[in-house]
Amino acid sequence: MPGSTGNRLRLVKMIVLICGLGPATGWAQKEAPGVEQVFATCAVCHGQRAEGKRALQAPGLTALSAAYIARQLRNFAAGTRGAHPEDTHGAQMAAAVSQLGEGPVLERLATYIAALPAVTPEATVSGDLKRGKDFYSMVCGSCHGPAAEGNVKLQAPALAGTDDWYLVRQLEHFRAGIRGGEGADALDVQMRSMAQILPDTAAVHNVVAYIQSLVVSP
Repeated sequence: MPGSTGNRLRLVKMIVLICGLGPATGWAQKEAPGVEQVFATCAVCHGQRAEGKRALQAPGLTALSAAYIARQLRNFAAGTRGAHPEDTHGAQMAAAVSQLGEGPVLERLATYIAALPAVTPEATVSGDLKRGKDFYSMVCGSCHGPAAEGNVKLQAPALAGTDDWYLVRQLEHFRAGIRGGEGADALDVQMRSMAQILPDTAAVHNVVAYIQSLVVSP
């Protein structure tokens, strides 16, 4: 999306208000909106089925659990994610989430999104699958599961079924400290330390290509 970060944030807020959502509509004084109405804000970027829109750098959400989605929404709302000056997409998300309402609204929204039918993403990242598998087993599998299916008890999200280009961006952000740095939640801090084991961008691509290979098309 062209323009400065400030222009992007203003555009996100404008979209939210045009859709008739957010504090400007007086939610605090009126009956709480239905979850479908709240999701309409998300669908502008993430799609009507939460399938994601790469052109807007918005990932699909249907592979994620309600608990993980809710935690990320709370992190954006609290400013523990999306605050780094180089995380322009995170800043857009934080601006959008700030318009959605309080905790109960976010919890209902997360449950709604997690219940949507799964959408299988297109593979866009290539890499050495053997090397990727080796790194995945060493760095990722103990928390995210042998098939990248996630682990609820460890609060580790599923990775299989998540857009591969988005996984690359997040791993690079963790490696650079753009995500998981000062002020981040404990799980993101832990992820940063694990991602930094990956020595370079080639290793990131290898791991992500391997994760993508685990996706089973319906």
